[in-house]
Amino acid sequence: MLPFSSIQRVNQYHLWLWVMLLAGLVGMLPRAAHASHLRAGDIQAKVDTTPTRNPNRIFFKLTLYRDSNPGNALQDEATLFFGDGKRSDPVRKTSEVTVGPQTTRIIFYFEHTYPGSGSYTASFIEANRPRGVINMTASDTQTFYLSTVITVDPGLGANQLPVLRAPAIDRAAAGQVFLHNPAAYDADGDSLAFRRMYSQRSLTYTNVSALPPTYNPDHVICAGFQYPNNQAYGVGTQRPVQVSYKDNNGVELAQIGDTAIFQMNARTGQIVWNAPLRTGTYNVAFIVEEWRKNPLGAYIKRGEVLRDMQIIVSATTNLRPTITIPQDTCVVAGTVLSKSVTAVDGSGPNSPATAVQLAAYGGPLPPATFTQSTQGPPRAVGRFTWATQCENIANQPYIVVFKAQDTPPTAPTDPPLIDEKAWRVTVVGPAPTNLQARPLAGERVLLTWNNYPCLTSSQPGVLPTIQIYRRENCYPFTPSACETGLPAAAGYTRIASIPANLTAYTDDNGGAGLPRGRTYSYRIYVTFPLPAGGASLASNEACLTLSGRSAQITNVDVLTTAATNGQIAIKWTQPRANSGSFNAPLGYRLSRSATGAAPFTLVTTKTSLADTTYVDSDPALNTQDVQYTYQLVFFSAAAPQPGSAETTETSPLASSVRLRLVPDGNAGLNTLTWTYQVPWDNSSKPTLIFRRTGSANTGPYTQVATLTPGAGATSATYIDRGLTKGETYCYYVQTNGQYATPTNSLGQPLLTNLLNRSQQQCAVLIPTPCTPVLTIAPPNCDSLADVNQTSSTFDFINQRYQNRLRWTLGSTPAGCSSDVAYFRIFFRPTAEGVFTLIDSTTQYTYLHQVPLNTAGNTGGAGCYVVQAVTAAKVRSALSNVACQDNCVFFLLPNIFTPNGDDINEKFRPKTASPIARTHIQVFNRWGRKVYESDKDPYINWDGGGPLGETGANGKVSNGLYYYLAEVEFADFAGTKRTYKGWVEVAR
Repeated sequence: MLPFSSIQRVNQYHLWLWVMLLAGLVGMLPRAAHASHLRAGDIQAKVDTTPTRNPNRIFFKLTLYRDSNPGNALQDEATLFFGDGKRSDPVRKTSEVTVGPQTTRIIFYFEHTYPGSGSYTASFIEANRPRGVINMTASDTQTFYLSTVITVDPGLGANQLPVLRAPAIDRAAAGQVFLHNPAAYDADGDSLAFRRMYSQRSLTYTNVSALPPTYNPDHVICAGFQYPNNQAYGVGTQRPVQVSYKDNNGVELAQIGDTAIFQMNARTGQIVWNAPLRTGTYNVAFIVEEWRKNPLGAYIKRGEVLRDMQIIVSATTNLRPTITIPQDTCVVAGTVLSKSVTAVDGSGPNSPATAVQLAAYGGPLPPATFTQSTQGPPRAVGRFTWATQCENIANQPYIVVFKAQDTPPTAPTDPPLIDEKAWRVTVVGPAPTNLQARPLAGERVLLTWNNYPCLTSSQPGVLPTIQIYRRENCYPFTPSACETGLPAAAGYTRIASIPANLTAYTDDNGGAGLPRGRTYSYRIYVTFPLPAGGASLASNEACLTLSGRSAQITNVDVLTTAATNGQIAIKWTQPRANSGSFNAPLGYRLSRSATGAAPFTLVTTKTSLADTTYVDSDPALNTQDVQYTYQLVFFSAAAPQPGSAETTETSPLASSVRLRLVPDGNAGLNTLTWTYQVPWDNSSKPTLIFRRTGSANTGPYTQVATLTPGAGATSATYIDRGLTKGETYCYYVQTNGQYATPTNSLGQPLLTNLLNRSQQQCAVLIPTPCTPVLTIAPPNCDSLADVNQTSSTFDFINQRYQNRLRWTLGSTPAGCSSDVAYFRIFFRPTAEGVFTLIDSTTQYTYLHQVPLNTAGNTGGAGCYVVQAVTAAKVRSALSNVACQDNCVFFLLPNIFTPNGDDINEKFRPKTASPIARTHIQVFNRWGRKVYESDKDPYINWDGGGPLGETGANGKVSNGLYYYLAEVEFADFAGTKRTYKGWVEVAR
């Protein structure tokens, strides 16, 4: 860069403009030493797969498409930047083949060992792109950039990034729909996501030999880049399509006559350009992301591939062919999938139909095959055949892209056109076979099944897992062709997960034994480990009934409601032996939990088989506020001999009925909700609702309603309407339950009419206060930005902002009360998040002073809500949310004097609104950077710094300097602005 010493300070402003202009022009100069030649390409990557696998060693494959027109540069060598500060030596090409008119495909291979785990961006840069790319400015002066993000992590195994099997050069016809699918395939079965991207370039790249050893590639959007449907290239409009193509929101991509679109489906990668208009060459880029589900079930991004592709649009009277593919399907591993694909030529208005060439990309190709038997006309036919294997099982479908290309007789002046569609094939595991169940002593069930045929997985050394499920009562279920596992509605519960190489499992109900006298249904299926994942179809059902009967809790009935000395009656049935009788000593242990889970506290021990009732009246029993759960354990001796071991049998847990009462004084109603967790069914018999009116705890309860909860319910709700405001109402409910088993000879339940009462609950129907309506006075930004302050006196840290709040009482909800005692004010410093109570007031206005940069606050920005409260402590709903955003202003001085007198010592704003971050760069008059920092939002440069032209005092010399400040403000939008100017350092 030329020095500017001859330019006088009298023309400082023009000097700064010239520095900035020249810097920009240098970045835009074409690299004359490099010819334009690179059309498209991408970088593939995979972890070391050699026998001595090193997880930090990565293999790369660079694929480039070169413009082979005479005079264009060759690409015999390439250099790859590995993203860890290192790059490869120049590598010779492995192959170069012709793949189309004036186009060759070149392959390079690289490898690199990374220093440790982490995410790295490998990139390739070369000068330059071909001349004449329509949707960017001066394409032959812009570098060509590709990248791939790879995660180095020994825990990932032999991870491979997606491979894009469709060529990166494609052709389109003006006025016709263009379709393209990259045919992405992930060998590990990871999930793929697609998004379109701007073509990229590097601003600083010249040539490899001129770069420093630790050069870190930069990349920005190509100058002037626009997506190809931009109306600057002609007013393109949408045309009809033969089948339904939808965007990521499910909107059809064919709104006939609307403005042209260029879309990429995030799930399938299908690109639809509907429709090109201007002929010529276009470049676009897109990213294919690789996502893997971790053991917690969350998807983690593992890498991405950036492909830059070229689309050549030609004028033609030729019409696209139409391809017909099978419907998306699934197949059981180990079977052969064979499907036909057909296509017919669209044929032009003045030409006969021509032959159509069919092709298939992606998915399992190979080892799957696609063979074309006829080219037509009238119809081209091909067959896809895949002998699936166990290792093909995966959670995500394989995507196979079928392509049909016609053969116009006037090619290449009348270029061939294509139609393509993506087909999704899911491979599921075969169902485990011959599941059987038989009872064992000790209330256990032995399950057995045949050897499972698919013990391989996508994670070497890790076996698939058999999932074992159980439910009460037999349940006929036949899975559909693609339905893996068991639907939630089937009512099965998973009881175990074991390696798939096992063929037996003993169900002892977690050591407690299975309740006898019940029928149990079992099914199993297989899940496969990540990254591919996947599951099998469910097995056949194994159903059996255990003889005898366990002791069963039948009642948990609240007798007395009180915070202390409450009372609950518990009842249960006697157990029945399988044969003969039980051995003494025997009895029951009844335990209680206030949480519904362990630990349980023993409340009584019964030693008589006939003693099956107990009233729990512990002085600490709080039936008013707590729902209690009970556990019953029946114990007996294993044999009649003295000293015999004890055997136990634990009945399923049973809770009391818990009633919740929510009054609505405005509408004159009470909402009752009751819940329970019991082993019997309360859903098919009516629950009785009882009510007592009056504040005195006297008078009888009367039944006011009944409600049948419905099948499978563990809670129910009833609304008691037409009540009197200001009155006290008390309630309890009584549920009616029954056990499904045991049954009599007619199959009817024997244990029925199990009546259990909830605690009593009372409430006063007090109307709620009306909801406030809140407003905030707008800030006076001009006053806050008053520049009649010097940088030495403007106190940013202690500056306080004032927000003036005002509210009125609204008229909602209907029937609300205007009798308000005080208001509660809540605040949050962000547009979203949790509100915090900051104050209360009896007034209808409030002045909130917000200190700058205190914990959780940034300037005056924030949101408020207000809540009204009555004298009876009844609260209204929260008001509307009213937000105040920060003003946006920033002014830097033109001089500062870092001479040690504590006056105007630092370069900082004269005035500014709250700032989150400032990136400041300072240059001397020759354009050399002397200072750079983003550590202080308010800059506070003292004239020194790591890049400074420091003298003996560590400071820059007196003189004129030019700054570039990129400021991110602390408003809700995170506004970013750039400020340029000059400042004089004077001492």
